[in-house]
Amino acid sequence: MRRPWRVAVVGGGIAGLAAAVRLRDRAPADTEITVYEQSGALGGKLRTGELAGQPVEFGAESFLVRDPAGGESAALTLVRRLGLGGQVVHPTVGRAAVAVDGGLRPIPGGTLVGVPGDLAAVATVARPDADADRDEGRPLLDADVDVAVGALVRRRLGDEVVDRLVDPMLGGVYAGRADDLSLATTMPALAHAARTAHTLTGAVRAARAAAPRAPGAPVFATVAGGLSRLVEAAAAASGATIRQHAAVRELTRVGGGWRLTVGPTREPEHVEVDAVVLAVPARPAARLLAPTDPDAATTVGALDYAGVALVTLVLPAPDLPELSGFLVPATEGLSIKASTFFTTKWGHLRRPDGSALLRASVGRYGDETQLHRPDADLAATAHREVSGVLGTTLPDPVAGHVQRWGGALPQYTPGHLDRVAGVRAALRRAHPTLTLAGAGYDGVGIPVCVRSGETAADEIITALGGAGS
Repeated sequence: MRRPWRVAVVGGGIAGLAAAVRLRDRAPADTEITVYEQSGALGGKLRTGELAGQPVEFGAESFLVRDPAGGESAALTLVRRLGLGGQVVHPTVGRAAVAVDGGLRPIPGGTLVGVPGDLAAVATVARPDADADRDEGRPLLDADVDVAVGALVRRRLGDEVVDRLVDPMLGGVYAGRADDLSLATTMPALAHAARTAHTLTGAVRAARAAAPRAPGAPVFATVAGGLSRLVEAAAAASGATIRQHAAVRELTRVGGGWRLTVGPTREPEHVEVDAVVLAVPARPAARLLAPTDPDAATTVGALDYAGVALVTLVLPAPDLPELSGFLVPATEGLSIKASTFFTTKWGHLRRPDGSALLRASVGRYGDETQLHRPDADLAATAHREVSGVLGTTLPDPVAGHVQRWGGALPQYTPGHLDRVAGVRAALRRAHPTLTLAGAGYDGVGIPVCVRSGETAADEIITALGGAGS
């Protein structure tokens, strides 16, 4: 008689939990799923806290509603699967600005992560080099080529478009630099279009046309009450055994399965399973891979990360512009790289007393010294710099919180996707019951992480089914 499959999910972030839910939905009903989380909290970078008596996101605040092809995003599909579809809310105010030359200017429409399809549309923020984006009779990129976003955009449209639009927009998502980040990983739709289009503006127009969106349709969403509700619902729906404060220190091939060494060195626990989903960042994944596949470990371990600090302040009745927030180019010389006006952006967060929640992000890749400053210093800096950008003196905060996410955001250099694909192909050949999932491999954002976890789970189901366990 067939015994139940035993699957370990290492990592209790949203990718790992999405994998566990998919396993519960599609694997045999008696499959034993265990989620191992090193910390005392599930959700990874999804963390809802409380400030001045109200739920506040101390990590990711929202997710994309659509996928790159224009369909429903994996995150929204999961939300519906978990019975939270009726709790989905969208931004009340979607307009954002960029801080340049000491003032705020609306972010132009018609762009793709700041790259314009119409040069005139961005003239209020940046002066494109109109003569550089010439049709040279061939596609911008060859089929197998990946480049840094900044290199391509600087060559075709000039420095100001990168420095004032593309770099702050990418920095807001990745805390990285456009000159270092892979086009194929961070802007896949544009990379795809650039393999046929002869100009960059033409590639932007083609990419936007390939994934049309109805005018006025929401781009982002969240869950009323906080994204930790999504985490809790996923953990419950998975039916998995949840092990918190359970660090997996070693992963060893044993017969047709795997042995996990869990817990402290002095009192290790050994657990044998049939398959493993590694849903942890690249460096811990590399340590676990090293004894079994040194080449995969070397490739995975080379991925670097940026840290950020999120400063959330409660301000009594401030006079804020009707914006969702603003981005700050590195060229402006400020510590903050973005600010979000939570109670303006999200109508369900507005307070009867007129007080406001705002958040400022601090930290760019290569400038981690900012994150060594005390909480009070970071909070004071955020308050001062947001006041300066707005041209007013904001009232003193009545409450505040600083959340540090060290090594949280992967920095995808050109060729990242090919390297990850190579690692996964090698694992499928040699160790088909071991898969990778998460932001370190497929990109940031809740939908990408959910899809990554679900894909990893599907691969495990196929491998175990093929093995006839």
